[in-house]
Amino acid sequence: MAKRKYLFYTRSLSGGGAEPVWAQLASLFAENGDEVVLALDTYGEPATPPSAALRIEIVGAGARQGIGALARLIRQMQPDVALSAIAANTLKLTLASLLASRRTPLVFSVHGLVEHRSGKLSAAAMYGLPLLGRAARRIVAVSDGVRDALVNDWGADPAKTVRIYNPVRHQPPIGSAVALAARAPHVVGVGRLSPEKGFDVLIDAFAKSRHAGATLSIAGAGREGPALQARIAALGLSERARLVGFIDPAALYRSARLCVVPSRSEAFSLVAVEALSAGLPVVATDCDGPREILAGGIGRIVPIDDPAAMAAAIDAALADPGDPAPRIERAQAFSTEASFAEWSKLLDAVVSESRSR
Repeated sequence: MAKRKYLFYTRSLSGGGAEPVWAQLASLFAENGDEVVLALDTYGEPATPPSAALRIEIVGAGARQGIGALARLIRQMQPDVALSAIAANTLKLTLASLLASRRTPLVFSVHGLVEHRSGKLSAAAMYGLPLLGRAARRIVAVSDGVRDALVNDWGADPAKTVRIYNPVRHQPPIGSAVALAARAPHVVGVGRLSPEKGFDVLIDAFAKSRHAGATLSIAGAGREGPALQARIAALGLSERARLVGFIDPAALYRSARLCVVPSRSEAFSLVAVEALSAGLPVVATDCDGPREILAGGIGRIVPIDDPAAMAAAIDAALADPGDPAPRIERAQAFSTEASFAEWSKLLDAVVSESRSR
């Protein structure tokens, strides 16, 4: 098959979930032999550097500057498909495509349903989705719940809107249930330290936990860090709970007996899949992504904003972490290979449709 030119565009290499996923997906296509440019507003500080096969272009964070730079990049590169993640970037890519006067096929990827709260451009993109979506060949949602919301609540064209789960790099799996049960009762949470991630609820739940010797590590960075640290101190947890900062969580998964996803909103959950791939039990709140990932009793689902229910689930999982094998098997549905195959099929279809017009 002939190699293609793809332009991927997002905010930066650092961030919660969408940005590193986008860099990973762009890297997969570049490593497959396609010519891939990853355009970014700013570089950021990635936990995992992107592939050396990628060409990275910084277009600038300002709207006018970024749109102009993207338009020039589109004219120079003449990509077969241009793709965006993050609502504000979707709006800027659409305007850049118009400015470039090229009929480049566009694909929009939606990674969350609260992006309209993150700024004026993101709000304009989400509220304008019925109009903006006319420029797209496909709108890709990261879960069935997100797809349903895009169609039913935001006016996305159901014929164009599809679901493709995020690619997730799997963690080294633990060997057996015996080995997992022998670990210290270490609980981990991973994610951006922001209100929607619910780490305040996890800290409150951990304070209610009755499991002897349990410890808690929360990995991530964000504006809620000082408030969360104060909460840990106020609840007398300073000797047992810690914020470890923005780090690669692999070491935490290797030491943990349990992973908790306490989010108030979660379109997918890279963390849930990473933990499953490591064989860990997962306690998560009843959000779209975790509900789909943990379907069939693979994990424990608790109500949002319910520290007592979360504490009970934590204690139950620590007392009996169970068999890691079904979790590891479930994680295969969200593997890098599975996601790349679906994205490849989608882009094949988009290019074919474009060339037939």
